[in-house]
Amino acid sequence: MSIVVKMTTDAERRRGLVAAKAALMRGECVVMPTDTVYGVAANPFVPKGITSLLAAKRRDREMPIPVFVPNLDSALALSYQVSDQAKLIMEKFWPGAITLITKAHPTLKWDLGNADGTIALRIPLQRTALELLTETGPLGVTSANLTGEPAATDIESAQNKFGNSVSVYLDTGATSGEVASTIIDASQVQLRVVRVGVISISSIVEVTGATELIEGTHE
Repeated sequence: MSIVVKMTTDAERRRGLVAAKAALMRGECVVMPTDTVYGVAANPFVPKGITSLLAAKRRDREMPIPVFVPNLDSALALSYQVSDQAKLIMEKFWPGAITLITKAHPTLKWDLGNADGTIALRIPLQRTALELLTETGPLGVTSANLTGEPAATDIESAQNKFGNSVSVYLDTGATSGEVASTIIDASQVQLRVVRVGVISISSIVEVTGATELIEGTHE
C-alpha cells in the first residue's frame, strides 16, 4: 500500500524523507518533485530498483534511466574521462535543469538499461529532491508518466498513473510544468545536443566556447 506525504511542515518533511529513503533501500519506487515536473525514482544500487522503475513506467531497457546526484563530487565519481567543457557545464548550470551525458566510470556495476557505457547526470535545484539525494546518494530518476504520456505536475496525476507500483509519494504541490531539462551529450570529443530545454544552446556555447554543437535527437 502506497503512502502520500504532504511536505508542508518540518515534521512532515522529515517523515517523508525517512519513508522515501526506506522504500528506496528496499528497491521500491518513490515519486518526488523535480525542477519542472514530478519524477519517479529508484535506487540503482539495489538490484531490483531499476527493474521496478522500468516496470512502473512500462518502459523498455532501450531507454536508459538518468541519474540524479546531490553534488558535483558525486557526479565526477560516477563519470570517467570528463572533458573540460563538460566540467564547465557542470560548474555553471548545476544545480539546475540540465542533464549531462558522460562516460560512466568502468567500476560501476549497476544496471540503468542499455546505456552503452554512458551515464546521464543531473543535480536538481528543487529543495525536496536535493534533501532526498543527500540522504540516499545517487538515484535513477525519470519523469512521472507512463511512456508516451505527459508527465505529472501534481501528486494526484502521478497516483492515477502509478497507483501502488510506487510506495511513497512526496507531495510539494503543483510543479512549474516548465519545459524539460536540456540534455547535452559530452561523452565524445564534440558536444552533442540531445534535447533543447530550459537552458538555451547559446548559453552553453557561451560557457564552453564550443564553436559548433552537433544536433542530435532523443527519443
